[in-house]
Amino acid sequence: AVYHGPKGLRAIAERIHGYARALDAALKNSEDYTQVNSCYFDTLTIRVEGGEDAMRSLKARAESHKLNLRFDPDGVHVGVSLHERVTNADLSSLCTVFGVSPIAGVGVERPFLGDLWREVDFLHHPVFNSFHSETEMMRYIKRLENKDLSLVHSMIPLGSCTMKLNAATQLIPITWSNFAELHPFCPAEQAAGTRALLSELEADLSVATGFAGVSLQPNSGAQGEFAGLMVIRAYHESRGEGDRDVCLIPSSAHGTNPASAVMAGMKVVVVACDEEGNIDLADLKTKAETHSARLGALMVTYPSTHGVFEASILEITSLIHAHGGQVYMDGANMNAQVGLTSPGLIGADVCHLNLHKTFAIPHGGGGPGVGPIGVAAHLVPFLPGHNVVDLGKGASAIDAISAAPFGSALIDIIPYAYIKMLGERGLTQSTEVAILNANYLRARLEGAYEILYTGANGTVAHEMILDCRAFKASAGIEVMDIAKRLIDYGFHAPTVSWPVAGTLMVEPTESESLEELDRFAEAMLSIREEIRAIEAGTADWEDNVLKMAPHTAEEAIAGDWSHPYSRAQACYPAPGLRTNKFWSPIARVDNAYGDRNLVCSCPPLSAFEGELA
Repeated sequence: AVYHGPKGLRAIAERIHGYARALDAALKNSEDYTQVNSCYFDTLTIRVEGGEDAMRSLKARAESHKLNLRFDPDGVHVGVSLHERVTNADLSSLCTVFGVSPIAGVGVERPFLGDLWREVDFLHHPVFNSFHSETEMMRYIKRLENKDLSLVHSMIPLGSCTMKLNAATQLIPITWSNFAELHPFCPAEQAAGTRALLSELEADLSVATGFAGVSLQPNSGAQGEFAGLMVIRAYHESRGEGDRDVCLIPSSAHGTNPASAVMAGMKVVVVACDEEGNIDLADLKTKAETHSARLGALMVTYPSTHGVFEASILEITSLIHAHGGQVYMDGANMNAQVGLTSPGLIGADVCHLNLHKTFAIPHGGGGPGVGPIGVAAHLVPFLPGHNVVDLGKGASAIDAISAAPFGSALIDIIPYAYIKMLGERGLTQSTEVAILNANYLRARLEGAYEILYTGANGTVAHEMILDCRAFKASAGIEVMDIAKRLIDYGFHAPTVSWPVAGTLMVEPTESESLEELDRFAEAMLSIREEIRAIEAGTADWEDNVLKMAPHTAEEAIAGDWSHPYSRAQACYPAPGLRTNKFWSPIARVDNAYGDRNLVCSCPPLSAFEGELA
C-alpha cells in the first residue's frame, strides 16, 4: 500500500480484472466450456461439458503447460484465479488449454462492475503518497527501523519470550521460490520436497518432546493450546466421557491458557501457587478430588512461569492421571528442556511448542507463527485432519485448526534448519547455555536485586524474576522507571510486571556472549546505584535520571537544561555508549493514559467532509 499508493493499487486491480475479462471473453467462443460467474473480479468458474473424459483431458493439457486449475469436487466445474503476475503469455497458455483464442482489447468497464465501481479516492495519508520508487521506499523503511531498539543493537532480555538469534542461514531458504511459491492446495506430487521436510520436522519434534506424534497445523502457540485441548476433549468423548470438561490451571499460568480452555468449551478452575512460585500441591489435590468425575485436563507450564523447575512435576502428572484427566504442558519454556528432559518424560499427554521461541523463528510482529502440538500415543488418532487435503489422520481426527493443511508451512523451514544444523548435541548445548546464562546473571545481580523465585538449590531455570517492588517505598521508583531508564543504556527492557506485578522477568537466552551479559549486568547495577542515590537523598525524588528517562537526542542538544543532573549522566551513563549509542525517538509517555485514550495518527474525519458529502 505504501509503495504502490492508491493509484498503483488501482492499476494493479484493473490489470488483474482486465485479464479475467479477457479470458471470459475468449471462453464465450467455446461450445465445450461455459463461464458461469455473472459478476467477478479475478476468479472465473467454468462449467466443463463432456463428463469425466473431458475433465481428464483438460487436466492433462493444463499440466502439460505447467498450470494448476482448481477442479471442483462436483466433477463439473473448474476454477481459474488470476493475479498481478499474470502475463500475456500466461493468458495465451490458458486459452490454449481451453482450446480458444485470446481476444485483445478487453479491459475494465464501469458498466460491468455496476454498483461495485468505487468513485471515492482512498489512502489519503501522506505515507501512502510519498514513497513510490525503490530508493525512497528503502529509505522510508530504514527510517522506521532506526526507531526500533532490536537485536542488532543489544540483547532483548524479555522473560518468557525467548528473543534469541534467528540465524541468516536459517532464514535465507524461505526466500527460495521452490518453497515460497507453493500453494497450500497444490497437488501433493508437486510438493514432494516440502512434504518430506515437514515429515522430518514432525519426527524431530517428536524426539525432542518425547511424544509419539506431532501436528504442524496450528499457526501460533495459543492456537496450539486450543488444538491440544480439542484433542483431549475428543479423546474423552471417544471413551464415553464427554462430560469431562473441567480444566485446572495454576494462577501463574500464561493468560492464553484460560482463554484457550474456555474456547475449547471447558470450565476453568484456578489452582493456587505457594510462596516459592510452585503449584500448591494441597490445593491441587483438593480440586482434583472435588472435580474428579469431570476432570478433563490440567494445564501446566514447565519450567514454571516463575522461572523454576517444578520439583513435584511427576507427582502432579500422576495425580491428574489418577483422577482420569489429561496433562497439557504449555511448551513456552521448552528452551530450558530440549535435550535434558521432555514433556513425555515428565508424564504430559499434550504439549504445544512455540517455534518462535525455542526453535528460533523470529519472534513478534503478529506472525506468521507456528505452534505445533505433540501428543502421546493414545492421542495420535485425534490430531487435526483437513477436509480438503487427506492427511491420513483417520476418522477420529478433530476438524482442521487452520485453513491450510500444514499451517504456516513455509516458516517451518526455519526450525528445520535450526535442528539439522545444531544436531542432538548442539540442541542440548543450547539448553545448557541458556540455563547457564540465566544463572550467571542471577549470580551477578543477586544482592542488588532480590531474585523472587529460585529452586531448592538456589538456582533458576532459563529466566528469573527481579523483585523491584521495594523501590517504590524507598525511592519512589516504579518498575516502569527502570524499564525506561534501560533504554538510555541501550537495552530493551525485560518483561515488566508479569507474571508478578512490580517485577522484571529476565531471560538472556543462549545467544548472548559473556561480554553482552556483563554489559547488561553492569547497566542493571548502575541503575541500582542511581536508585540508591535517591534513597540517600543525593538525587531528587521527582526530577532524577529514572523518572525522566528515556532521554532523547533532541532534549540533549536543547539550549535549556533544567534537570539537577548532567546531560552526560542522562545520555551516557555507561562506558562505550559514546561510540555505540541508541537514541530513543521519543521521550517518556504515560503508558496507562495512552492505553485508555487512543489517538489515531491519520487525518481527522473532518478532512474528508467534502468528499463524504
